[in-house]
Amino acid sequence: MMVHSDTKKSFDWSEFDFDWYKTKYNHVLNFLNATSEDDVREFYDRFGGALQHSPNPFFDEQWYTQRYADVREQVCSGQFKSGFDHYCKVGFWDKSPHWLFDEDYYRRKFLDFSREDIERNGFRNGYDHYLKQGSRLNCPSSPFFDPVVFLAEAPDFVVEPDEGAYISFLKAFPDNVLHDKKLSWYFDPVWYRETYPDLEKAAVHWQGPLHHYLTNPTPEAFNPNAFFSEQFYAQAYEDVAGAVKHGAFRNCYEHFVKNGQYELRQPARDVNLRVYAENPKVKSEIASQRYPSFFVHYMVHGGVVEEGGYSSEEREFISKAVYQEMCRIRLPLLLRGGLDFSYDHPELSVIMVAHNNFAMTMTALNSLRENFGGQIQVVLVDSGSSDEIRHIERHVRGITVIRTLGNVGFLQGCNAALQHVQADFTLYLNNDLELMPRAIETALARFVKEPQAGAVGAKLVRTNGLLQEAGSIVWKNGSVCGYLRDESPDCPEANYVRSVDFCSGAFLMVRTDLLRSLNGFLDDYAPAYFEETDLCVRIRRHGWDVVYDPGVVILHYEYGTSGTIESVHMMQRNQGLFIEKNANYIASRYPRNAQKDLLARSARSFDKRVLFLEDFLPFRHLGSGFTRSNDIMTVMVRDLNCHVTAYPIFRPLGMTEDIYTGFPDRAEVMWNKGLEDLAGFLNSRPGYYDVIWIARTHNLDRLAPAFAECAAALAGSKIVLDTEAVAAPRELQKWVLKGETPQHTLDELLQKEFRAAWYVNRFVAVNQKDASILRRLGHSDVHVLGHLQQARRFTPGFKERRDILFVGAIHDIDSPNLDSLIWFVSDVLPKLDGKLPQDVKFRICGYLNPEVDVSRLLLNPRVEIVGRVPEVSPYYDTHRIFVAPTRFAGGIPYKIHEAAAHGLPIVASDILCEQVGWQAGEDMLAPATGNAASFADAIVSLYEERELWQKLRYNALRRIARENNAEAYTHEIRNILSQFPQRSGNKVEGFPVTS
Repeated sequence: MMVHSDTKKSFDWSEFDFDWYKTKYNHVLNFLNATSEDDVREFYDRFGGALQHSPNPFFDEQWYTQRYADVREQVCSGQFKSGFDHYCKVGFWDKSPHWLFDEDYYRRKFLDFSREDIERNGFRNGYDHYLKQGSRLNCPSSPFFDPVVFLAEAPDFVVEPDEGAYISFLKAFPDNVLHDKKLSWYFDPVWYRETYPDLEKAAVHWQGPLHHYLTNPTPEAFNPNAFFSEQFYAQAYEDVAGAVKHGAFRNCYEHFVKNGQYELRQPARDVNLRVYAENPKVKSEIASQRYPSFFVHYMVHGGVVEEGGYSSEEREFISKAVYQEMCRIRLPLLLRGGLDFSYDHPELSVIMVAHNNFAMTMTALNSLRENFGGQIQVVLVDSGSSDEIRHIERHVRGITVIRTLGNVGFLQGCNAALQHVQADFTLYLNNDLELMPRAIETALARFVKEPQAGAVGAKLVRTNGLLQEAGSIVWKNGSVCGYLRDESPDCPEANYVRSVDFCSGAFLMVRTDLLRSLNGFLDDYAPAYFEETDLCVRIRRHGWDVVYDPGVVILHYEYGTSGTIESVHMMQRNQGLFIEKNANYIASRYPRNAQKDLLARSARSFDKRVLFLEDFLPFRHLGSGFTRSNDIMTVMVRDLNCHVTAYPIFRPLGMTEDIYTGFPDRAEVMWNKGLEDLAGFLNSRPGYYDVIWIARTHNLDRLAPAFAECAAALAGSKIVLDTEAVAAPRELQKWVLKGETPQHTLDELLQKEFRAAWYVNRFVAVNQKDASILRRLGHSDVHVLGHLQQARRFTPGFKERRDILFVGAIHDIDSPNLDSLIWFVSDVLPKLDGKLPQDVKFRICGYLNPEVDVSRLLLNPRVEIVGRVPEVSPYYDTHRIFVAPTRFAGGIPYKIHEAAAHGLPIVASDILCEQVGWQAGEDMLAPATGNAASFADAIVSLYEERELWQKLRYNALRRIARENNAEAYTHEIRNILSQFPQRSGNKVEGFPVTS
């Protein structure tokens, strides 16, 4: 509920303020001898809009019409008398009235309610609420006016209690004394004056540095402070530059302040927020809310933070002590409720060895019980305990306890317990850990997904929040190490499934039959060290896989005796024993070298290592060729034994669950990097990749500088360009569609499109038409790779279906899908009236960029916009026809093949029929592109004629089965990645094209 409070004064943005107006524009009013209230108001009504006069201090007419081009056009056309008239009537909900107030910012930050709730509480919008309440509470009105910061800068400024700092400031403005005062964290007026001295010459037009920055007509030409660069940000993040170009943001800094800083985007070339945010001291100060963001903290401290407080080792020691104390506090609750591991037919047997530490053991068992609801057999080895573990059966029902005389240690305790195991899978589990959600379920599922998996290990996270290991490595000298120790658990390298040399016995799940055939751990390693390393190597030597699964996450407190003189001697003895027993396996490993971690981290030999470069991470829901890229990656990983690293040109906005579900789980997904990081990334992996797969031709220009910088690291790598679609013909179609004369010929456009193709070894086209264009340009090594689809023959029939469907993504206002939908809704749908029932709906499914205005699509009552859906099959199975009214396009539309594969007949523009190479009237209906009447007639015929519907459905399914099957698709990708022809002498500007 929003809180109301009475105010002594009412501040209304919709009212005309006679006293303020008369003072503000006295020179004009005195000249006209307009002194009475009626005269002044009449003057404003007749001439104020044209003169860009503001009616009160809370609305800036000149800024409003300059900021919103659509408003300016509507005022000029006479639809509204002024910007103020527009704001009062329609603009108040989604536009800002003043350069110091941001409606969207205030509502999101302080007034996160629906419009109905806001109006129900007596407020028209966020600004109404702010003037009546927010200002008096000294809430920030926008990123550029924070009363707390301002009043700290100007402690003598007089604030009326009934007004608050914002209203008092507006009434005092312009006051030259305030010009150089910092009004918020995000703008430095002193730096601004010094950086742009020429502004002093035009000072009469501006009311201080901040006013100039927020109201000047070229907002991308100025930087707000020393820590942000418009030029760098636009170059680094082309998605933002595009949004600015289309008016979604005034400039790049607006995007950064509202979004980018919280996504840890890089604001300037020498300001790396992502690295800065990892500083523990910075993290703690942000967590304490002393600063609103890492960027503000960086500006305040100039990017320099004096280290203080505890060391990493001290923090870890304290964390362990706190954990033990929490176990002690939790213990009475566990004893009161008890734990139950009773079973009939266990799905999992767990072996746990415990020597004292009753409270910790009970906490680990409770974590196990809460983690998995299935039946678990727990075999606990009481290894000579002297505390309450001696009576643990009193508190844990259904548990099997084995007691030994004295502390026999982990290895012998586990082997004793193995004789009692009943389930098909056995889990070795330490008693000094906690299982993160779904750990057991995920590990068991891995055995189902990968029948060759003999053992599954976990991602182990220490109490300092860093990795203990993400799988482990055996080196050629017989030494071992945990991969990525002391790195962040979130790093991409730790978050894909890998075959590894071994995983820690703190959590190691093994097939019971396999474990028994190997007799568990070898007694030779007793009492400890190298036993689980040897077990995993023996598993691998017997033809089974040892799998590291990052979805299995364990918080491990690493209690033990490591570091003592005795333990060092045992480790050295057992390392020699391990080398002796596994000499052939160890000889096949890599020499120990920090630069070899990348190669050694996987125990599997790959046919190819592929770096897959795309505009964005290729989530299937993005459409627009990304689905095809996802299919290509999946085939490489799943069917062709490739290690694939997915790398986006544009850094993702943030890590989401899609990253772990949207790709093959054995693909390495670099969600935290972008083009600006690529050179460093490649140089850190010299000689690692056999193939660099570049998706989309337009990325050639972007990548050339980075590749040139990394020529040595790329030695031996082959460059494959997957054009996805040749764009030049589509550009010509757009010109013709607009009724304009093309500025370039097709050949000129093609030469421009492929001007950076000099470093490409092999080309991939999506159809034969594009392939012929590439060959005509002189490229001989060209392959054709279309779409992967599986025909679904058993789907609902004609009578079980109704309505019309479109599936496709809309990424920007220039999207061919958006153009086609606007045309279809405005020109085609009206022609269906009287021919199809009014309740026949047209549904639009697919990703919608929230920054793209699709309101024009809702003008027809038949239209329903569904947006992104988790699964498209239910929509394909319930609609009667699919439409693809594309007016300009390149390549092959994925949606045509997908709809056909789902048994849904299609009405598509004839240019799409030509692209897929199908027969009009037999495989789909293909009216002339842009002919609304023909398109409507085709829809009506297909919607009503059952025989036609069934014929098109049958023929299209045959096409899919013949032309888009998995076997042929996999075969073609294998050919693309296979032996490249020898080329020599290719070198341009120092960057060699490898042969």
